[in-house]
Amino acid sequence: MDTVTTRLCIVGGGPAGMMAGLLFARAGIDVTVLEKHADFLRDFRGDTIHPSTLDLMDELGFTERFRALPQRRVENFSGVVNGRSYRVADFSRLPTRNRFLSFMPQWDFLDFLAGEAVRYPAFRLIRRTEAQDLIETEGGIAGVRAAGPGGSVEIRSDLVLCADGRHSRMRERAGFAPRVFGAPIDVLWFRLPRRDGDPEAAAGRFGPGRILITLDRGDEWQCAYVVPKGGDAALRAQGLPAFRTLVAEIAPFLADRTGAIADWDDVKLLTVTVDRLERWHRPGLLCIGDAAHAMSPVGGVGINLAIQDAVAAANLLTGPLRDGRLVEADLARVQARRMFPVRVTQALQRMIQSRVIAASLAADAPFRAPLALRLLDALPRLQVLPARMIGMGVRPEHVRAPLRA
Repeated sequence: MDTVTTRLCIVGGGPAGMMAGLLFARAGIDVTVLEKHADFLRDFRGDTIHPSTLDLMDELGFTERFRALPQRRVENFSGVVNGRSYRVADFSRLPTRNRFLSFMPQWDFLDFLAGEAVRYPAFRLIRRTEAQDLIETEGGIAGVRAAGPGGSVEIRSDLVLCADGRHSRMRERAGFAPRVFGAPIDVLWFRLPRRDGDPEAAAGRFGPGRILITLDRGDEWQCAYVVPKGGDAALRAQGLPAFRTLVAEIAPFLADRTGAIADWDDVKLLTVTVDRLERWHRPGLLCIGDAAHAMSPVGGVGINLAIQDAVAAANLLTGPLRDGRLVEADLARVQARRMFPVRVTQALQRMIQSRVIAASLAADAPFRAPLALRLLDALPRLQVLPARMIGMGVRPEHVRAPLRA
């Protein structure tokens, strides 16, 4: 069995893992990232880059290279009820450098982070290698056992950073079980062609018994059709023509192109989960991102919180790791800093799920737009409030770890 020795082992090459790997390597910490796939090409992942993340790109000096990537900018978000559009969030009013959302395929974002990270000698990305178990000693976690193309490998490290998603194997191996809050919805993702003259760049469309979110991806719409929890099977049983009709009824401008949904393979199910760990750490191990807290897709903020976790971890742990004095209390400081934003955001998501989304799905007749929607549309200055929650979050992080590559 091969053995790799590193200061920090990061399990998972998603947004949290890649951002953490880049930041720690930039600070001169020897870091190894394990990614089980050969590339980052997974469909219908979180493609939203928030203003707080765009600000981080500026802080790291990536502005020109990042903005050269193909992406779509969105400055506002609307809700559409019974064909009437209500402006909900205005990102152009944010008190930040980047006053817009950027949409790009997540694989492009992860490729970009990997490309920047390899500029630092301390960074190593091992693809097609999946962490299987933790290496435990009397003093705590001392690394992971993994399997790759060449067979088994041990990664020995001072810290294991678990960023392997909402179904984290390392979280399970560490003996952690998240507190599950449940969610009344699931989401069906699919794509349809976009044409000149189409309406709002980003909008949520509400009708009796159905909700459709449309996100502008340039030459196509990325669409999220919201169904009651477990409702996917019943919808599929009605047949694909019936589903196309449902989409056309709630978004009439798409009626002439629903045939692009050729079969059910074009429709991907996201089973929505909202949960969080009450304890994110053990000696030698820390969970961040979805491994610590799975977020609802409401607001599309899961990727933002994951990246903020990575920044906080780098800010707080670089010094102790470099000096060889890392203790569990240092890991607890990361959780203490990030738990408040997670709790607040999940509470808001759960409220919206139950009071707005579930109510819309339960309706069997046209309904009036909720009062909050009407107030936001009538008082534009209020639109900065949801824009701030979505675009910046409760406690946006900034790069503090020094450049010592």
